[in-house]
Amino acid sequence: MADIDPRIPVDTAQDTAAVAGSAGQTRKRAFLLFGGAVALVAVGVGGYEWLYGGRYVETDNAYVNAEVAQVTPQVGGPVLRVNVGNTQVVHKGDVLVELDQTDARIALAAAEAGYQQAIRRVRQTVATGSSLADEVGARQADIARMAAQVTIAQAELARARVDLDRREALATGGGVSGEELTSARSAFASAQGSLAAARAGLAQAQAVRGAASGQQAANAALVSGVSVENNPDVLAARAKLDQARIDLGRTVVRAPVDGVVTQRTVQVGQRVAPGALMLTVVPIGAAYVDANFKESQLRHVQPGQPVTLTSDLYGGDVVYHGRVVGFSGGTGSALAVIPAQNATGNWIKVVQRLPVRVTLDPKELAAHPLRIGLSMTASVDTRSN
Repeated sequence: MADIDPRIPVDTAQDTAAVAGSAGQTRKRAFLLFGGAVALVAVGVGGYEWLYGGRYVETDNAYVNAEVAQVTPQVGGPVLRVNVGNTQVVHKGDVLVELDQTDARIALAAAEAGYQQAIRRVRQTVATGSSLADEVGARQADIARMAAQVTIAQAELARARVDLDRREALATGGGVSGEELTSARSAFASAQGSLAAARAGLAQAQAVRGAASGQQAANAALVSGVSVENNPDVLAARAKLDQARIDLGRTVVRAPVDGVVTQRTVQVGQRVAPGALMLTVVPIGAAYVDANFKESQLRHVQPGQPVTLTSDLYGGDVVYHGRVVGFSGGTGSALAVIPAQNATGNWIKVVQRLPVRVTLDPKELAAHPLRIGLSMTASVDTRSN
């Protein structure tokens, strides 16, 4: 026990000792509370880090994009009407631009005439085939007739030869006159000429029949095995007719998708060529987000993970929900028109960003439409899939 100063009363000394002990306990309690608070904060920070610290990756380097539809004419011609303007909402199938149809209608009429003419030519070829068959039959009859004439001429020649031989035998004994002998010789020569003429006629008839048969075969090759409608000439003419009809329909240019008209450059009276850009339709209902994450953030990012997004247009009050679709094939710098070259000795490593495609909920887009190019903030939950 501590010595009590005899100059201090006993009661006062006891009070002083009690006060000192109470102060020590208060300090001890304060240190314990402080230590407990520090431990609690450490546990809270550790728990948050374990639960959330590595779970979400976020970037504000994200922008709205869409597969825009560039409207170009497939046929050329003067512009008759332009039915839309910039910022106008259109639906798939709406008439955007109308071209003058005069040239297309004339081409269609010419194709129709060519198609009908092709049908008539094929039908004429079929009819010619029947005629050529009759011609071949007639030439065959001529051959038979000429063969008969050859046979007759051969018989006449044989008879003339017998007569001549008989008279020549009698002439040596004076049994026939010289006039008869001369007449017999003339008859024999005439019979020889008749046989030669008959044989020439037969050869000619055979040649004519061969030509007729060749024409018949050539004609049959054009029409055999197919109907008039399936004939190659008719099919080619019908293809030209179909193309002319399509070209006429293409003078009316329609919206390929639902969206908003932008970048309209076409004017009434302008003559456009096939493939010339007239306007662009942005399908805002099918917009998506390209979020450019740092390469160090993508270790745990995978397709299918949920993404929450906010737009600078609406602020934090409007939250969009989407999912990771995939990753670009290269970083923005690598796919730039002029890629960066770090071949100098003063090279400094720069963290690269890789575009990540994120789809958006169509219902949320309909409720709060976006436009391409708008800034977004994207946060990916890497522990969900």
